[in-house]
Amino acid sequence: MASNPFIRALSLAGFDQFARSQGLDPNRMLRQASLPVASLHRPEDILSFQHYCGLLELCQQGSNNPLFGLEFGLYQGVDVFGDIFFLIHNTRTVGDALFELRANFSLYNGSAQIDLEVVDGVAVLSYQIDETTMAGLSQAEELACGVGMQLMRTLVGDQWQPEAVMLRHSPHADEFVYRKTLGITPTFSAAHTGLLFDACVLTQPLDCASEALHQLIAQHLSGMERLSADEMPGYVGQLLRNLLPSGRATIDRVADCMALNPRTLQRRLEQKNTSFQQLLDETRQQLVRNYLQVPTISLTQMAHQLGYADVSTFSRAFNRWFSVSPLEWCRQSGLRRQPLLFQNRLKDRP
Repeated sequence: MASNPFIRALSLAGFDQFARSQGLDPNRMLRQASLPVASLHRPEDILSFQHYCGLLELCQQGSNNPLFGLEFGLYQGVDVFGDIFFLIHNTRTVGDALFELRANFSLYNGSAQIDLEVVDGVAVLSYQIDETTMAGLSQAEELACGVGMQLMRTLVGDQWQPEAVMLRHSPHADEFVYRKTLGITPTFSAAHTGLLFDACVLTQPLDCASEALHQLIAQHLSGMERLSADEMPGYVGQLLRNLLPSGRATIDRVADCMALNPRTLQRRLEQKNTSFQQLLDETRQQLVRNYLQVPTISLTQMAHQLGYADVSTFSRAFNRWFSVSPLEWCRQSGLRRQPLLFQNRLKDRP
């Protein structure tokens, strides 16, 4: 596995529509792959790359389409890059755009790398990952080639074709099926997955380039965390925020979402001088401060959103964190709330 096993939920761009076009129920497929259905609408979410590859494998089997990943990548095109596309599209040349993509790819995918090399007048745009045996990985690599081809056609022109498409694995279908889909027969069992093309394309200017817009988007993306192994506590916090309302914010559930063993997760958190319980408490404290700013949210609703079974348990936790009751905390903070919303606290008090 690569050093960081995560990918943004942006990788699911268009999945709902494409899966349905293949006769699949997208929500069912996501659940089977242990991916949260809600991530379809939260592109900033962090997902397990292993589970994502597993999703593609399940979809390939369920649709009986051996080129599911490739066709999905062609369908997604540049949508899969989100704001990163607007960053690279506002550089001066095609080459600048691809180098910008290489530099910022870790905002989107922590498990793979994009590289661009020029050898004897031939450019090689490659998708590199250390893993070789993960289920569904070949589907993900074909997807990357499909996305890469659509990216190049967006930058260069609709009729652009590579000189070669390289895939690390053996073909999933007859080669003529690949040729019909891509317009070219890939080179299989290659050293790397990627596209080969004439390097002169790299100097082609981008007509809509705007330096001002490029700087603006770069500033916006600078606040976005890269998918780095050092950010493990942040990933756990994000998953907790997503899982708490369902009452399933356990270490087993979070570890499953990350495709990790719970002990491995706890060990990695200890290496960052924290623990699952500490992150759970910190996440709940951050959320409850936000909830208390909204005068129309009742304690019952807060308890539910924080994953507590009842108000009494929530109130005891609140007192442990802040040494005061929620009502007293609001008074001390100068927040005015509707008194009736606190009656639930009295009803549920043991």
